[in-house]
Amino acid sequence: VQLAESGGGLVQPGGSLRLSCAASGRSFSSYAMGWFRQAPGKEREFVASISWSGSTEYYADSVKGRFTISRDKAKNMLYLQMISLKPEDTAVYYCAADKTGFRVVVTTEDDFGSWGQGTQVTVTS
Repeated sequence: VQLAESGGGLVQPGGSLRLSCAASGRSFSSYAMGWFRQAPGKEREFVASISWSGSTEYYADSVKGRFTISRDKAKNMLYLQMISLKPEDTAVYYCAADKTGFRVVVTTEDDFGSWGQGTQVTVTS
């Protein structure tokens, strides 16, 4: 599976962005998907994940209530809607696909086997 993120950019604090992740190569409909981010000088961290069915979402505490993960299986797409953005949300955002199919909650980086190249999100006034 190849994953390609888009939608990053420069936004003011309090603003919104919607990230997209397009999967190609094969369907990922049977796999949980997730978003991670890496800020300069920091390790990559979990942001959100969605179960293979799309019925269960899981968020890092730092983004809960502000970010929403969703997927469109028919289009082989993953999304991350981000509102009320803060400067500390500045990072490169990566989408990832679970190594193992049919899982519900997947949050550990090692559990994900396919990664995109990342898209930069910068929140600054």
